[in-house]
Amino acid sequence: MNQQDHTQEPEPGSPGRGHRARSRRQWWAIGLAGVTGLALTTIGLATAPTADAVGRTLAADGRLEKPGQSHGGDHRDDNRGGHDDRSRKRPKGIPVSCHADKLIAAITLANARGGAVLDLAKKCTYLLTATIDDGNGLPTITAPITLNGGKHTTITRAAGVDQFRIVTVGTGGDLTLNHLTITGGQTDGDGGAILVNPGGTLHLHHSTVTRNITGGSGGGIANNGTTRIKDSTVSRNTSGTNGGGIWSTGLLTVTASHITANVSGASGGGIHSTQGTLLVDHSRITANHSQTSVGGLELFGGAGTVTKTQVTGNTAPAVGGVLANSGQLTLTKVVIAHNTATTGLSGGLSVNPNTLTVVEDSIIDNNSAAANGGGIFNFGSLVLRNTKVTRNRSGNQGGGIYNIFSGNLSLFNTKIVKNLAVSEGGGIYNNVPGVVNLNTATGTIVTKNRPDNCVDVPGCPG
Repeated sequence: MNQQDHTQEPEPGSPGRGHRARSRRQWWAIGLAGVTGLALTTIGLATAPTADAVGRTLAADGRLEKPGQSHGGDHRDDNRGGHDDRSRKRPKGIPVSCHADKLIAAITLANARGGAVLDLAKKCTYLLTATIDDGNGLPTITAPITLNGGKHTTITRAAGVDQFRIVTVGTGGDLTLNHLTITGGQTDGDGGAILVNPGGTLHLHHSTVTRNITGGSGGGIANNGTTRIKDSTVSRNTSGTNGGGIWSTGLLTVTASHITANVSGASGGGIHSTQGTLLVDHSRITANHSQTSVGGLELFGGAGTVTKTQVTGNTAPAVGGVLANSGQLTLTKVVIAHNTATTGLSGGLSVNPNTLTVVEDSIIDNNSAAANGGGIFNFGSLVLRNTKVTRNRSGNQGGGIYNIFSGNLSLFNTKIVKNLAVSEGGGIYNNVPGVVNLNTATGTIVTKNRPDNCVDVPGCPG
């Protein structure tokens, strides 16, 4: 693998940074044309882009082009005009040779010029060795910029250097990453690899964010703006607080992607969404772990929709799989299976007070809890439609479902079958005055649970 070191000294303000760092930005301004092979001509680095430059890309001859022209244009995986994305060629960008300084210079120029498409080298590791900008190894993104990678293209922080995240998307920035691996970021702030600020946008396509660490939230990605992840993997990242893989307070869309083997110090080993909007479709949230709270996914306020997704093999002390913690959550055609709560409430799904959750056409199977609610623990308002709750286990009460005194549970054409509780309520345990409506006329069945089917559930066989 061709590795090129970024060897410049860091800027003042961090331990161990030398006096040579004071001239770095001057070096960029003077030497940028030589580094990138592009003419600076009439626009200097210190000049803000004009209004008509915003959204344009930088052609190889230095001209600003509008999106969609042959030499530029921001690449997106959306289906503009009804055309199949696969039929369109990826826009040709500006080549960036395999050296971290060349990448830094190219991004700096792209920001100044109002955007660009940059083609990174294949089989290349861009090795970042110092902080460039506000705790980042790359310049903050302030314009529409696309980084196209290729086979084995990686951007990483070098081992043994000062801690920093890889990149921040600033307000007004729009960063698209195609076919890239982002790794090695480490920071005490949010976003081990990538931080998206309010008003910023991140598009992650066919890319991997892996083995990044933060003492704050969002081991891989911290999103305070808009983040869209498609056909990508967020794996083996670690956060000190929430969101081992991803922490989001804005709009987060995850499509056809894997969120796997991440670890959080607090809640949401895989994903933690706080007071934002969460959309997950055709994805897998697997083998994530929380050291204190929720292993797989937590929605804390806001609205969430999860469809055709597997939440499997996650572990945590309190809730293994999914926690709806205020707000509104809809799960459709979702599999919640083989998750474990090692000391707490629910192996599969937990619904907190003042929370509305609807589960439709789904399977909650083979989850386990050391205490109550092997499959489901309900504090709030929960509706199950056309759903199977099977083979879940609790160490105390409510093998399939534990409905606590504040819970309101309604089942429509739902099967509660072959669940096990060590104490009682193998199928459903209702803690009165909690309310359970079986709606047996719709086809709801509670059967073959051990040691019994229900406790304090009207219309349920014992």
